[in-house]
Amino acid sequence: MANPKIKSSAQNAKKSNATASRKPARKSLYSKADLEEIFRRFSVQRPEPKGELEHVNPFTLVVAVALSAQATDAGVNKATRALFAVADTPQKMLDLGEERIRDYIKTIGLYRNKAKNVVALSEKLIRDFDGEVPQTREELMTLPGVGRKTANVVLSMAFGQATLAVDTHIFRIANRLLLAPGKTPDEVEQRLMKVIPNQYLYHAHHWFILHGRYVCKARKPECERCVIADLCRSPEKTCDIPAPLMELPPQLIGAAD
Repeated sequence: MANPKIKSSAQNAKKSNATASRKPARKSLYSKADLEEIFRRFSVQRPEPKGELEHVNPFTLVVAVALSAQATDAGVNKATRALFAVADTPQKMLDLGEERIRDYIKTIGLYRNKAKNVVALSEKLIRDFDGEVPQTREELMTLPGVGRKTANVVLSMAFGQATLAVDTHIFRIANRLLLAPGKTPDEVEQRLMKVIPNQYLYHAHHWFILHGRYVCKARKPECERCVIADLCRSPEKTCDIPAPLMELPPQLIGAAD
């Protein structure tokens, strides 16, 4: 005869596990109205935000974003201006060769490995995509040196798709503001996609980057210059009074980080 206590414990454990699996996701600290207002203010401040990596076509954008890993946009721009002047297509890049590519980008961190990737991705574009940059995330991520972040940047900036590339600035902002906390970029991306209002999704990537670069800085956030200071839930916040909301002057693409 089965021990009723053992049976009861097993049933309770099974019930507990089922309850745990149905546990609702953690509720956001920001209401729907808060989120709408945050992105509305960003849209007033920067109606048409732009990426700060210089490029002339989708191919040079792929190369620039791949080179920007562990490097500043300003540093990449300085190196690629001369490079793209002589090699703005996969074939021209191959004709230039790995050694000469290294000479152009040697001021960028990890330049040796990045030069190899530029050659390899150029070869793959010619071999598998007729020299054209593909327009799906899955295909872009087959290119050497191109991960999910790079693919999302290219889809957004080159092809006008509403994607969200979680870079260092966005990862920090999402966690600091407790807007979409996560331990990995993929986790932060998934949570941000759920909280950003659809009508603001296309520009959200650049709003976050520019906000993190110029206001909510890594070492010390400049809360007195923040237009969402009153809405921010960050424990690091030093000011509750939002900065005056006004449109900023046009961006100077290529400015220092």
